[in-house]
Amino acid sequence: MMALTLPLIVQCHDSFNYGDALSKSLLYFESQRSGRLPHNQRVTWRHHSGLTDGLEQGVDLVGGYYDAGDNVKFGLPMAFTITMLSWGVIQYGGEISDAGEHHHAIEAIKWGTDYFIKAHTHPHVLWVEVGDGDTDHYCWQRPEDMTTSRRAYKVDERNPGSDVAGETAAAMAAASIVFRKLNPHYSHLLLHHAQQLFEFGDKYRGKYDSSIEVVKGYYPSVSGYMDELLWAAVWLYKATDNEAYLKYVLDNADRFGGITWAITEFSWDVKYAGVQIIASMVNNHKEHEQVLERYGSKAEFYLCACLNKNNETNVDRTPGGLLYIRQWDNMQYVSTAAFLLTVYGDYLQSTNQTLKCDRGTLTPRELFDFAKSQVDYILGSNPMAVSYLVGYGSKFPQRMHHRGGSTVSYKQDQGFIGCTQGYDDWFKRLDPNPNVVVGALVGGPDEKDQFRDERSNFVQTEACTYNTATLVGVFAKLLLDSKQYPKIWKPRVSQLQIRRNIIWDMNHMIPVALTLLLVKIHPRKARPSDISLYSPSNFFGSC
Repeated sequence: MMALTLPLIVQCHDSFNYGDALSKSLLYFESQRSGRLPHNQRVTWRHHSGLTDGLEQGVDLVGGYYDAGDNVKFGLPMAFTITMLSWGVIQYGGEISDAGEHHHAIEAIKWGTDYFIKAHTHPHVLWVEVGDGDTDHYCWQRPEDMTTSRRAYKVDERNPGSDVAGETAAAMAAASIVFRKLNPHYSHLLLHHAQQLFEFGDKYRGKYDSSIEVVKGYYPSVSGYMDELLWAAVWLYKATDNEAYLKYVLDNADRFGGITWAITEFSWDVKYAGVQIIASMVNNHKEHEQVLERYGSKAEFYLCACLNKNNETNVDRTPGGLLYIRQWDNMQYVSTAAFLLTVYGDYLQSTNQTLKCDRGTLTPRELFDFAKSQVDYILGSNPMAVSYLVGYGSKFPQRMHHRGGSTVSYKQDQGFIGCTQGYDDWFKRLDPNPNVVVGALVGGPDEKDQFRDERSNFVQTEACTYNTATLVGVFAKLLLDSKQYPKIWKPRVSQLQIRRNIIWDMNHMIPVALTLLLVKIHPRKARPSDISLYSPSNFFGSC
């Protein structure tokens, strides 16, 4: 042992395995499947569930995804999940194929679109929810044991839902692009449904949470429906090259908020940033140049806000550097930001442009590097030295807020678990979950980078499908990039820390006796947990 001054640059031999993260992220969607599971199901602790969904209403609604750790099928976040999975494949399909994961990505998308086809039973009818949060949250049961209400809810001419119709149209339009060469007939079918849903949502306007009261406490449409109509139109334009859809985006740009709302988040509810990013990349339309430039200006506002380059409004960050929007499930905003930054960085690179912000000009590489920093934080380069992608790395959340994951597998024990029995026997256990929901991106740490791995802490330990969906494409891009560039990392360490001459194990570069050193320097501030803050991953980017 000897005291060393930290080097300024080190060679990282063991950086993050983005290929493994990509594989695990796609595996997650198999954990969330509802319906009759296929013979090639890889998540073996799950079994068939929800096999009578829609029966009471006389419609087949078997299939689709559970959105999070409960057993309700919510149409709006499910559709956004499929839109973002499809966008990831459209943008980075080649990289996903090179990683050997293209088939799994296609399966994940089709599991959702097959369900949407079922749910769209009439040009002006869309079934948008099965079950309800209130009765579902009263019980802690595996999906295979559900005794809660499976009532289905729809939007129609008398009970409009332009937001959910628009998002489902966007999902099916985006997926139609994915399947265009793989399965032309299926692609055409998806596009037909997408066009009908857009027309329905546009003609019979209204918020779906005004038509379906039970969704208000779970997935209310706070942003309204105008962003979803623009979102649907822009995806239909990408899918068809029909100028009528672009004209819709341009004609309604001001009235619907597309060029008036400056937004600092992109999510299942708020689509403006996504619309603005796509519209800003539309080329060869000089007659619409002014409106498209205004879309581009708002897109740049969002990107510059993420990069802390606006004069006034920027996205907050934790001390560890994570984008921070709000307390509940903050990781969803991190993953969507990483995706949009990556996509737009690629666009700037391909067109030989830079991003001009109030506080300076940024290169495409700088956008990508920041997106990478957010993903690396997710995978373990953070003050807690924990991976927030469940199943990735050696340290990840063990008590995820998830009914199926936290309860003995139905394959292992088919004994019925009652509504409250699940709370008594499984939810309250302090032990790690018996089933690992691999690839789930949990809500993540608070504004001070702190995280409590407790099943009851749903704000931080629950995961959602749309959290992971936006990472699929980014992981694929990062995997390609990691093969093209050497892994040279700059330590995130202050001069004060360097002067402390932290003791290192010369063979493995693992800090030792650090707690004693901290006690000597700051006797009132040292805690046992402080040791994790000085791990090599926090100096060198998790090597």
